[in-house]
Amino acid sequence: MDTTVLAKPSVQQMAWQDLEFGMFSHFGMNTFCDQEWGEGNDSPALFNPVQLDARQWVRTAKQAGCKYLIFTAKHHDGFCLWPTATTDYSVKSSPWKDGKGDVVREVADACREEGLLLGLYLSPWDRHEPCYPDKDAYDDFYAAQLTELLTQYGPLVEVWFDGAGSEGREYDWPRIIGLVKQYQPDAMVFNMGSPTIRWVGNEDGVAPYPCWNTAETARESMYTEEKVSWIEGTPAWVPAECDVPIRSRHWFWHPNDESSLHSLEHLLDLYYRSVGHGATLLLNVAPDDRGLLPDVDVWRIIELGDEIRRRFGAPITSTAGEGKEVTLELDQNQPVDHVILMEDIAHGERVREYVLEACCGNEWVELVSGSAIGHKKIDRFETVHTSLLRVRATSCVETPILRRFAAYHVSGQQ
Repeated sequence: MDTTVLAKPSVQQMAWQDLEFGMFSHFGMNTFCDQEWGEGNDSPALFNPVQLDARQWVRTAKQAGCKYLIFTAKHHDGFCLWPTATTDYSVKSSPWKDGKGDVVREVADACREEGLLLGLYLSPWDRHEPCYPDKDAYDDFYAAQLTELLTQYGPLVEVWFDGAGSEGREYDWPRIIGLVKQYQPDAMVFNMGSPTIRWVGNEDGVAPYPCWNTAETARESMYTEEKVSWIEGTPAWVPAECDVPIRSRHWFWHPNDESSLHSLEHLLDLYYRSVGHGATLLLNVAPDDRGLLPDVDVWRIIELGDEIRRRFGAPITSTAGEGKEVTLELDQNQPVDHVILMEDIAHGERVREYVLEACCGNEWVELVSGSAIGHKKIDRFETVHTSLLRVRATSCVETPILRRFAAYHVSGQQ
C-alpha cells in the first residue's frame, strides 16, 4: 500500500464540494448590446431592465436543485451592476430605477430570502477604466471595488476571478486575496491568486477523468494555454468547477437565440461528466433585456433538475464502509444500472484504482473499473440483476474510507 502524504480539504472546501450544482448568471451591458465582450464604451443609457426580477432567477435556480448562484457584478466592459463609489460607469448612471438601483443588492436579497448561497464575479480586466494601464493605480481601484462587494452584500460562498483578458497581466494578488480572507474568510477563491477551487480548463462543463482534487496550477483562460501562477500559500487541495452556458457558447442573452439552447440529453451528459467525475457543475442561465430569465431556459434547467432528482433522489439502498473491499447488499435480486461512490474526503483521496463488481449467480462480474473516486463518482453500466455489489480498491494510499456506496436503477425514467 502506498504511504504518500495526502492533501486534505478545508472544512469550507468540503462544504463547497457538497453543493455540486450551481447557477451562473451573466448579465450586464452586453445584455443590451447583443454582444459577449463589450469594449467599455457602451452608454449607461442602454441599461434599463424594466422588469428585472432577481427573485425569478433565484427561485428558478432553487427549483432546479442548484445550491448556489454566481452573479457577474462587473464583466470585462467595466460596467458595474452596483452603485460603486469607484466610477460613474455603473447602474447609478443608467435610467433603470432613475439611477437608484442596485442589481447586486437585489440578487443578494433574493438569495438570502430563498436560502441560496451567493457568489460574485468581479472581472480583473476592465476595458473602460482609464487607469487600467497604470498597474498601481488600478490595483487600488480594483481593491476598492472588491472591498465594496465583500463588505456590503452579506456572506459570499465564492469570489469568481476570470482570467480572460488578463493574460500576461500581474495584479496585486497578495492584497486581493488578503481582502477576501479578511472580509469573507469562508468564501471559495476561483482560480486566480491563491485559489481554493480551480477552473477545469474548458467552457464545456466537463471534467476530465480522472479529475484529482490536487493541483499546482491551472489554465488561465480559453485564450491561452498558459498556466496561472498561484502565489505562496495556495492549498494543495484545489477542486475543480465546470462552468458552461445553457446556450451554446453564449454567456450573455442574445435575441432570437433559442436554437442554441442545449438539449436535456446534452445537459445530463454534462452532469455525468462534471458532478459524476467529482467536480462541481456551474450552469449559466442569462437574464434577458427585460431582466427576466427566458421561459425556455427556465423550463430546461428545471427539467434538468427534475431528471437528476428522478435518477438519483432515492437509491435502491446505500451503505458506507472502510477498507479495501466494501459490499452493498440489496434486499432481493433486482435490476441495477448506476452506482454512486463517494470517499470521505476529509481524510484525502485514498483510492487510486478500483473495480466495481456484481454477484451474478455464483460469480463476481466486473461492471466498471476506474481510478479517482474523490468527492463523487457516478458509474453507469448495462443493467444487471443482482442482490450483492462490491467495490474493491486495487490501488490505494492508506485505508479507503467510503462515505457512500449507493445503487440505482434509472433506465426508462427519462
